Amino acid sequence: MAQESTITHEIGSKVKDNIQKVIVGKEEQIDFLFLSLLVGGHVLLEDVPGTGKTKLARAFSRSMDLSFSRIQFTIDLLPSDLTGIHYFDKKTDSFIFRKGPLFTNVLLADEINRATARTQSSLLECMEEKQITVDGETNILEAPFFVIATQNPLETQGTFPLPEAQLDRFIMMLSMTYPTVDEGISILKRYEKDDPLQTLESVVNRTDLTACQNECDAVYVSDDCLKYLLSVVEATRNHNDVKIGASPRASIALLKLCKARAALEGRSFITPDDIKALAAPTLAHRLSLHSVGSLAKNQSGVSVTDRRIAIVSECLKKVVCPTEEFAIPEKR
Repeated sequence: MAQESTITHEIGSKVKDNIQKVIVGKEEQIDFLFLSLLVGGHVLLEDVPGTGKTKLARAFSRSMDLSFSRIQFTIDLLPSDLTGIHYFDKKTDSFIFRKGPLFTNVLLADEINRATARTQSSLLECMEEKQITVDGETNILEAPFFVIATQNPLETQGTFPLPEAQLDRFIMMLSMTYPTVDEGISILKRYEKDDPLQTLESVVNRTDLTACQNECDAVYVSDDCLKYLLSVVEATRNHNDVKIGASPRASIALLKLCKARAALEGRSFITPDDIKALAAPTLAHRLSLHSVGSLAKNQSGVSVTDRRIAIVSECLKKVVCPTEEFAIPEKR
């Protein structure tokens, strides 16, 4: 049996405990954000206003001593408002580049679907290649670069739905969900007098994150788990309600997240349970549904997002789950 990993588990627990000084509950969402950061992905939070999306993003960045920028996306926002511009400085008699808010570690793209497609597309290069090109000059972004984008699923007036190419850049799509009654009481008591975010301090640094990333890379994946993962992805492509299923990029993203989840739970190998836990938030938002099927579901009161999640669940039920040993084989 392979030796159990502990670095990612210990650091992940520190981060989660620290964030929960500000955010009540939401353990799964915090874990998924941390996993996404470790594998170099980005997260889309889809939920109604007031559920704590911005507060979570700020607490997340502060807990790891990372720089933070927030951009309120609006219809008149221009790509240069994000990337920055070259301006002429009379003192030096030359053009100087003034960096935009994209030059940060954690970027909160608030209500991203309120910006035009042109402005949304300005995020594609930095999200995928971790660099920004302005006037032919390429600037490498400081690692880590992590985008947390939010959108309100209820309002459609004055919004521009994210194109499929943009959705595929997000490694996960999550929902905050409403708190329970007990959680609501805890929130009211916690925020009755002060905002705990104002005094929140970091508990890990970038060296800790690098150690976690190295540990995640070393997690073992058996052939049976690889076949199971690919079978689930393939099932999304063959579903009757799906026009375009999960892409090879989605397969790679799911594999990386599974390795990170195994390390977060103190394992040096992944299991089918990792795939089951991460399949819906990783694959669902990448599915393109047939228009007839999606409209019919909308008329019955089920959102497209919920239908996509249900399809992934159906695919997981159809694919036979392996039951063999998944740890690193012992050397004879």
